[in-house]
Amino acid sequence: MTAEQFHNQLRQSELPLIAILRGITPDEAHDAAQLLVECGFRFLEVPLNSPQPLKTVKMMLDAVAGKAQVGAGTVLTPEQVKQVHDVGGQLIISPNYSPAVVKASAELKLTSLPGVATPSEAFAAIEAGACGLKLYPAEILPPSVMKAMRVVLPKTIACLPVGGIQADAAQMKAYCQAGADGFGLGGGLYQAGMSMKTLETNALRYRDAWINSLKG
Repeated sequence: MTAEQFHNQLRQSELPLIAILRGITPDEAHDAAQLLVECGFRFLEVPLNSPQPLKTVKMMLDAVAGKAQVGAGTVLTPEQVKQVHDVGGQLIISPNYSPAVVKASAELKLTSLPGVATPSEAFAAIEAGACGLKLYPAEILPPSVMKAMRVVLPKTIACLPVGGIQADAAQMKAYCQAGADGFGLGGGLYQAGMSMKTLETNALRYRDAWINSLKG
């Protein structure tokens, strides 16, 4: 997928939010994936430092039956990229920018979203073939910084703040006005051992916050 294609995909999505499910287990995979899809989520991430992450990715892919894209986070090496590809994963998300990881993702036609925190990292990632940029950690990249970076970044590259994003319409709106195309949601959405009922409550809160951020 090209950067322009991924950008268009996000813009056409009613809920351009990536669900980051760090710590989820294979036993929870099917129910969590179906629940999130029912709540409107179309992008699911299983960090590789979760228990049996590749098995969970495969089970989630089977559960969503093409209704959402599923992939891995905390992807640090080309070998891990191939492992995710081999179980059918579609998203490769990293906390950092690794040229080798971006290149391996592009070669396997996977959606590469490396983590960047500076303009230099952002442009290097784009040049290497990143499909979008994970602005991480967002706690140190407030909307004012995002706006400054957006001025110089290509309009067709998607930018997704990750880290400290709350189910808060005002916060989301501030980032969107600064140029964000969506968000990655971590601990505010899911924490290891959480019940499916709590996950559903959190997912609906984030969905409502996103919808309300678009008003006015």
